[in-house]
Amino acid sequence: MPRVLVVGSGFAGLWAAIGAARRIDQLGRRADDIEITVLTNRPFHDIRVRNYEADLSECRIPLSAVLDPVGVGHVVADVTDIDVHGRTVTAHNTGGTTTFGYHRLVLAAGSQVVRPDVPGLRDLAFDVDTFDGATRLDAHLTRLATGPTRPGIATAVVIGAGLTGIETACELPRRLSDVFAGAVHPRVVLVDHNPLVGSDMGASARPIIETALSDNGIETRTGVAVTGVDKDTVTLSSGEVVVAATVVWCAGMRANLLTAQLPVTLDRLGRVPVDDYLRVEGVAGVFAAGDVAAAKMDDEHMSVMSCQHSRPMGRYAGYNVIGDLVGEPMLALRIPWYVTILDLGPAGAVYTEGWDRQVVATGAEAKATKTTINTARIYPPLTGSRQALFAAAGPELQSRPAHG
Repeated sequence: MPRVLVVGSGFAGLWAAIGAARRIDQLGRRADDIEITVLTNRPFHDIRVRNYEADLSECRIPLSAVLDPVGVGHVVADVTDIDVHGRTVTAHNTGGTTTFGYHRLVLAAGSQVVRPDVPGLRDLAFDVDTFDGATRLDAHLTRLATGPTRPGIATAVVIGAGLTGIETACELPRRLSDVFAGAVHPRVVLVDHNPLVGSDMGASARPIIETALSDNGIETRTGVAVTGVDKDTVTLSSGEVVVAATVVWCAGMRANLLTAQLPVTLDRLGRVPVDDYLRVEGVAGVFAAGDVAAAKMDDEHMSVMSCQHSRPMGRYAGYNVIGDLVGEPMLALRIPWYVTILDLGPAGAVYTEGWDRQVVATGAEAKATKTTINTARIYPPLTGSRQALFAAAGPELQSRPAHG
């Protein structure tokens, strides 16, 4: 039986698998004509972009709830090796090591935050890169509130003033106030080596972000790097020492290291080059989608590491991998619009359109759009309906989110 392997269960991996099953059904083939199997290191689809929030109770979806209804298999294991010449993938779990053959492969293993070799950073800093990392941060904050008082107990340093760092910093004052029941005044310091916060957000949005940070009581330290972290302090390259019980690292992303096993030249983020159909360039039988793939969104811009691009890339990869396998037409992926919606905590949000990120909505209006995205738009149907999942997996681009 022909087999399609999908590595990863994030936004790209999930939709690649469901999209492939949908295409098989659309072509009138029986579900057992082609085997689709997801290999993933966790039995969940995590809504990763919500990890900065305090309540993650609805952010982890069992794979069985969304893959079983469409007949897609899933194996929980760590993929260790990809052999594109032998067309095999090797994975390891508690049951041992297994090698899976494939006729087509979709690499959708995602990305991870990169921690530099700063003393104390790897051992003492938290992150919101994964669901498990975010829950460890939450448990840490709870322990602080129930433990002995010490200097800096309600102070958090967030390192990295990009989108994740800003969203995390904007939530922390309220989270710290809640866990300490208002008994102490929270302090949050946002640090970045760039001279400005939100350096990728452009001149139009930056004043709004800076005002929101100030309104949320967040201090900023820009143009400096972190040179050391210990249990109670963070040392900056300026010489300043911040007394803090909590450090959150939110700087730097890189594609999953499995990309290095493909015989291609990676970009600066470790991503593989793909053509318009999400086929890895020069590697027969292998597709890539999401954060591991560098794909053209239009004639000038490449994909970014975001669910905004990972979700449609997954759908198109799923459609095309079956087309490629059985000799049916494929569809070229192009996304003609680009938006950014940045959560600013109690200060609302800022919504920008275009690659130059022109502000089109702010405050409560933008926050309402962000809430709709985070709680509805990016979720798969959870009714267990095969038809609903197939309908959501079609390679049709969604319109840009409404902002008013």
